[in-house]
Amino acid sequence: MDEIATSTTGQFGLSVNAASRIKAMLEAEPVGSFFRVAVNGGGCSGFQYEFSIDTERGQDDLSFESHAVEVVIDEMSLELVDNAELDYVQDLMGSYFSVTNPNATASCGCGTSFSV
Repeated sequence: MDEIATSTTGQFGLSVNAASRIKAMLEAEPVGSFFRVAVNGGGCSGFQYEFSIDTERGQDDLSFESHAVEVVIDEMSLELVDNAELDYVQDLMGSYFSVTNPNATASCGCGTSFSV
């Protein structure tokens, strides 16, 4: 892991590539915007990752800072991605965010959904 951000309830890592991409994305957004990582039910393996730019915080949101970038994750999602690392990959298939999740017991071929 490049750098681990810790809250009182868990950890979430962010690679240098992911931090750079998030910084670039946030430059085009209103002041106060942040990057959100969430886990929703669905996908071909049971759960799927969701990445978005947000301006509204919920009461159960936890903030992680890594490489001078803030990432917000709600408590329920953090239970499923605790100790995971977000990376930004650029390869022949395209560019995308990728999560290395030690809690996942299986994932789909596209890497956007997983099971625990």
